[in-house]
Amino acid sequence: MAQEYDLVILGGGTGGYVAAIQAAKKGKKVAVVEKSKVGGTCLHRGCIPSKALLRSAEVFQTVKKAAEFGVELSGDAAINFLKAQERKQSIVDQLEKGIHQLFKMGKIDLYEGTGTILGPSIFSPMAGTISISHEDGSENDMIIPKNLIISTGSRPRPLPNLPFDEEVVLSSDGALKMEELPKSMVIVGGGVIGMEWASLLTDFGVKVTVLEFADRVVAMEDKEISKELTTLFKKKGVEIVTGAEVLPDTFKKTKKGMTIQATVKGEAQTFEADKLLVSVGRQANIENIGLENTNIILEKGFIKVNNQFQTKESHIYAIGDCIPTLQLAHVAMHEGTLAVKSICGEKVEPINYDLVPRCIYTSPEIACVGVSEDKAKENGHKVKKGKFVFKGIGKALVFGESDGFVKVIADKETDDILGVAMIGPHVTDMISEAALAQVLDATPWEIGETIHPHPTLSEALAEAALAVDNNQIHG
Repeated sequence: MAQEYDLVILGGGTGGYVAAIQAAKKGKKVAVVEKSKVGGTCLHRGCIPSKALLRSAEVFQTVKKAAEFGVELSGDAAINFLKAQERKQSIVDQLEKGIHQLFKMGKIDLYEGTGTILGPSIFSPMAGTISISHEDGSENDMIIPKNLIISTGSRPRPLPNLPFDEEVVLSSDGALKMEELPKSMVIVGGGVIGMEWASLLTDFGVKVTVLEFADRVVAMEDKEISKELTTLFKKKGVEIVTGAEVLPDTFKKTKKGMTIQATVKGEAQTFEADKLLVSVGRQANIENIGLENTNIILEKGFIKVNNQFQTKESHIYAIGDCIPTLQLAHVAMHEGTLAVKSICGEKVEPINYDLVPRCIYTSPEIACVGVSEDKAKENGHKVKKGKFVFKGIGKALVFGESDGFVKVIADKETDDILGVAMIGPHVTDMISEAALAQVLDATPWEIGETIHPHPTLSEALAEAALAVDNNQIHG
């Protein structure tokens, strides 16, 4: 007999499980359908495991510099990559257990299997019934929701005519499963994921080449951020080639690894490495989930929703990477929370995606909120800005990490903060103050006049905010 639920969530990733917990707290009978493991990409193939490896790389680099801190070690530091992978997996396992415990506390039913949305049928006059198939071939489960949230996430996008084999041609998923470090890696794509992998691999001692089609890496962020990151990575030995159009048909496996060509400034160049990591974006998981059995509209490979995350079928919602919004875990979480509020009849304030903090966990880290200086000008603003470098911050010198800066962009006429961009030590932990300032319509003066404790890295934000009106203290 088919089970009925107030809410069924198709996909137990970050957005899905948060939505399930929120709905359960509101007294709803909830089920989650997940074909793999709860936690989704973020927990198992993205945010958490990659940051665990980045932390191992950071520790390795710190140990190598131990003598600078007066710490003498006998022998050279070395990487035990399998041990780093084991640590990564233990963190993932611990967090996955935590989600299962939260489901148990919320009395949320978890169906393990592949869910397909059915059209109107004997089970329901509306589309939305979920048929769940199982790998063991057992009879399908049928569950009937009053409301459905689609949260099926995304997957790495391959280059045309060059599929992932996860041995030589790696996606970010495959890279996380490596049992040993290659001696060299070519990374196609200088966006967030590509540059994070470039950071951790080069800090582990891998020779890295980044091929980026645009004229700069992390091209979605402020130009000064891109320039600083490029300068610092080149000092580490990373080769960064911009304006590079990779030619997938030139890919060849060799005894040593692989070669591939790219057109750079009109000339074909050949690049050789042990492995190729392709990081050119992600595509929504919307195939084979039964959308054709509904009136849901697709646009450019994503599910179309309104500002309350409703699809064309008003009782079916969609959140996270399968809709055309920022592909960030914290965005999916918030979208899931708002979708549940809408389902429960509560007032929902649409998300201003410009106010979402964006973090890149390279070394040094990058964190931004709002718009870049160029984007602000494109939007018609008369811009004033303040910038402060970490070399003027005592805590950064104490850490031994003083590269980078904080930049505050404001409107000359209204004094509104338009954006904040940071590159430097632990800036991903600092950006929330800037995000809150924008939500509260704070001015640079108000940030600067807020007393920041000394010595802290957060003083850089205060100084940059004061510098907007040339009132900085230490610069």
